Amino acid sequence: MLNLLTEYDVAQRLHVSLASLRRWRLERRGPRFIKVSSLVRYRPEDVEEWLAALPTGGAAVRQNSASEIEAERYHKTARV
Repeated sequence: MLNLLTEYDVAQRLHVSLASLRRWRLERRGPRFIKVSSLVRYRPEDVEEWLAALPTGGAAVRQNSASEIEAERYHKTARV
């Protein structure tokens, strides 16, 4: 028999609210799920696969704030 997780189990494991998990399902953003009649169930391997596919931090390109952009413009015009 499959070891299926309830939506409460998954929300608890991911440290998110049940409402967030349900919203993700509606938006087709979260882990794959199975409908058993009116019940929602998750395979543990689907949850793990979804987590592994999420982007990780540390390599994102930093965006300049408005004040940094203004300062850069000022320095460019001041050198001319």
